[in-house]
Amino acid sequence: MQAKRLFKITRRHHVLFWSVYFLLNMLRWGNYFDDYLYSLKTNIIGFPVHMILVYLNIIVLMPRFVYKRKYFMYIIFLIASLLLMVFMKFNLTFFLVSENIWPEGPSVIHDFTFTYAIDMMIGELYVITFVTAIKITMDWLEEQKRVAALEKMQSDTELLFLRSQISPHFFFNTLNNIYSLSIEKSEKTPRIILKLSELMRYLLYETKTKRQSLEKEIICIQNYLDLERIRYGELLKINMNISGDILDKKIAPILLLSFVENAFKHGVENLRDNAFIHIDITSKNKEVLFQIENNFDENTLPEKSGIEIKNFKRRLALAYPKNHNLIFTNVDSVYNVQLQLKQ
Repeated sequence: MQAKRLFKITRRHHVLFWSVYFLLNMLRWGNYFDDYLYSLKTNIIGFPVHMILVYLNIIVLMPRFVYKRKYFMYIIFLIASLLLMVFMKFNLTFFLVSENIWPEGPSVIHDFTFTYAIDMMIGELYVITFVTAIKITMDWLEEQKRVAALEKMQSDTELLFLRSQISPHFFFNTLNNIYSLSIEKSEKTPRIILKLSELMRYLLYETKTKRQSLEKEIICIQNYLDLERIRYGELLKINMNISGDILDKKIAPILLLSFVENAFKHGVENLRDNAFIHIDITSKNKEVLFQIENNFDENTLPEKSGIEIKNFKRRLALAYPKNHNLIFTNVDSVYNVQLQLKQ
């Protein structure tokens, strides 16, 4: 993904900037001298000098010296460039416009003096500083937009990774169950294949957006639970309650399903006998309340479960910054997760 430019400066913008600047400067000095023709002539000579110094500074001096922290060399070359261009401006004005080079100065001069050189160099520095400030500001805004785009892309990629996979073992076990049922020529086989197909379709094609309908997420969870019921049979007790209006609600894809899968991974798979899972999903106003509770064997709880909790928290921080509340509790070998999401 490539970030769009905030604002692309083209040649047209350069021409427009210098044209406006030239016009304002000519009117300013024309009014000052009460001689607009003289102001036009001196600005025609002066503006190429301005432009050469500005672009020399932006294109050559700053990249070569300032960006590489060679500040002393930058100052030396900048002063030399200023002195050279001011000397050129002096001679062009003297031979093409008027021998009175500095009519706005403290006295009439006809020679290239130190005072004249310093005053003109300061004037050129003003122009250089003004234009360079515009350039640096535009570059900074562009860099901020680029950084923001990269951060967003990184966050989106991380979010995609954190939400992505249902465990491959789930699909492997489900396919084994389908194989066994097909050998037995069970009437359940077509229904199981259909539910697996619906679950895979949801995971592959309907989870690429930032938000998915809560209704589809619940259907996905139901398909997942139905497939797990076939795997564990009567050993597993599942209770799922849904309340409130779920039709108009949106949610991050696979968010709730991830908690359900985690309950099976660390609870049901280790207990098998007398395992239970209770799920409550409530939608009210602009909130979605999710709660899942399961029993587990504390002796078989893997260390990586702590990492998974961190992943849950990280994903919520990316998908619902400051709009969620997640609570984990563990009492008497019963694990409880309560999640509050604000739309």
